[in-house]
Amino acid sequence: MDALLSRVIEAHGGLDRWKTFSTLTARITYGGPFWEFKGHPEFVGTELVEANLQDERVRHVQESTGRTTEFDLKANRVTVTGPDGTVIEQLDDPRATFAGYTPETPWSLAQIAYFRSYATWHYLVEPYVFTWPGVEAHEVEPWIENGETWRVLSVTFPESIHTHNTTQLYYFDDAGLLRRMDYQPDVNGRTPVAHYVRAHQTVDGIPVSNKRHIHTRNEDRTPDLSWLPIELDLSDITIR
Repeated sequence: MDALLSRVIEAHGGLDRWKTFSTLTARITYGGPFWEFKGHPEFVGTELVEANLQDERVRHVQESTGRTTEFDLKANRVTVTGPDGTVIEQLDDPRATFAGYTPETPWSLAQIAYFRSYATWHYLVEPYVFTWPGVEAHEVEPWIENGETWRVLSVTFPESIHTHNTTQLYYFDDAGLLRRMDYQPDVNGRTPVAHYVRAHQTVDGIPVSNKRHIHTRNEDRTPDLSWLPIELDLSDITIR
């Protein structure tokens, strides 16, 4: 295992402990203009989220309406149901439906549910997912930002894991905590993103990122902080 990855995993409770976990649950409040821009302003708000920590599977329940979205990678399906269990929309092989899309393309209900599902799942299972079969991680040159030097891990994911794009960068501070990540979502025309972790909460000895600000990224890797397309705030976090 890469030395930086080993340090990061230990800072997050150790690999052996993560292998015993089954689920992470949290109340997540999603904000920002991105959701309305994609045609779904109702995606701003609070969701009760349960993420499986051993398979790519995640469930969101909208607190205000009871609407449920579920993504199961093994089934390769995203399903949106009403509070009474009625299927509102279902999409098989959702990734393939984004072919040819640009950042301006609006999304269907199932497509935006898929995007939020796989993205949120990753945020909750990282950095443990970096140790999964087929994932390659190695340290690259450090990054200096606002007087701080962050060590950078380049992570390449196999096709068997759905994520924003194949290779992403993760920036860690001296404590081994995630401070930033860079990616270009394939489903959104590969818009460059600088995703910041603004705070952590310790849950049963495990540091969990509980405040995230997602900005676009300039060609020189600096963030565009003039606007905030997406933000996430986590509370009521449990790990079982």
